[in-house]
Amino acid sequence: MPISKDDVEEVVRRYDFRNITVGVIGSHSAEEVGSAAKAFGFKTVVVCQKGREDLYAHYNRHLFDKVIVLEKFSDIVDESVQERLRGFNTIFLPNRSLTVYVGYKNLEEKFLIPMYGNRFMLKTEERRLERNQYWLLEKAGVRTPKRFSSPEEIDRLVIVKVAQKAKPLERAFFTAKNAVEYWSKAEELARKGVISLEGLKDAVIEEFVLGPRYNANFQAWALKDVFGEFDFLGFDDRRQVNLSGILNLTAREQLELDVPIKNEEIGHYGLTMRESQKPLVYRAAENFLKVCCEEYPPGLVGPFALQGAVAYDPEDPEGRRLEFFVFDVSPRIPGSPCVGPTSPEMRRLYLKYHGMLNELGIRLHAFESVLDFSMLEIYYAMLKGRLADIVT
Repeated sequence: MPISKDDVEEVVRRYDFRNITVGVIGSHSAEEVGSAAKAFGFKTVVVCQKGREDLYAHYNRHLFDKVIVLEKFSDIVDESVQERLRGFNTIFLPNRSLTVYVGYKNLEEKFLIPMYGNRFMLKTEERRLERNQYWLLEKAGVRTPKRFSSPEEIDRLVIVKVAQKAKPLERAFFTAKNAVEYWSKAEELARKGVISLEGLKDAVIEEFVLGPRYNANFQAWALKDVFGEFDFLGFDDRRQVNLSGILNLTAREQLELDVPIKNEEIGHYGLTMRESQKPLVYRAAENFLKVCCEEYPPGLVGPFALQGAVAYDPEDPEGRRLEFFVFDVSPRIPGSPCVGPTSPEMRRLYLKYHGMLNELGIRLHAFESVLDFSMLEIYYAMLKGRLADIVT
């Protein structure tokens, strides 16, 4: 059976509110969680997989008070591990690695650790789920690229997103203008071992949006009576292996290559957007959050991202109107550490919250991380005795 709100509240009631620990799995965004938690004076615990712990247990040991090393990440649901985490009064923050390596079912039914974030929304990243991110975006009226159910429907330039054969958690990408080109490229990638033809059954085929990409990062507040609905934190985009390297070559050099393109993310960089178009992004988040509250109460909690692109609206007869097309949602920590140092939004938000920070006795001279906002809400809830209101 799914973990209930009553189950989580019972755990929180036994916690020592003066001694809260922030927990995270040792991958994806753990460094940022650790540094933000330390900035707010929290104790920290990181749960690592054996052989992958050096970054957290050695090189960045100063970010974590406790390090738990397991044979595999999924062992985190073992009762002995959970007892240790509850003994630390742990509030756990979900990232992509937690959902991938531990699994949605385990997180919903076995992981009885209070989670800052809606554990029941994490599965909406699963593209085979009926009420997934695409369904939520459509219900919210957020513009998305046109999707095609089969290659035979392709009537424009599309991008095909399919799992890599060797790394099913990572995706390979290829473009096509019609069904003939689709199958030609798919069979070539399968021949080279990049994808499998079987994996194409779960591939996403969507219109290629001809515009610059923007990952829009937000903080969704659980304590809406205190903080409001959400804050926009800033933009980023990503670097990929090996696509970024290929794009550094001239067109002639690219044509001479016989290398399959892979789109595995390796890094991020910050972006800004023209002010006149930013309301598009705010409205998309506003509409999306409303639907999330209706379909997966209490809706999104904590950091999330809408990943998209800005392009001219093909439905505008004059071809002048810009739209923000969203093609992916991260319903948890987006994992974009560059946003803090590069975002002007973060500086503006400090003006909004510096009075609260002073009132709470938090010595923070600037917001330096997306995770600072999560820590602010956890800290506020801890002091006001409202931890049960911000966790699932």
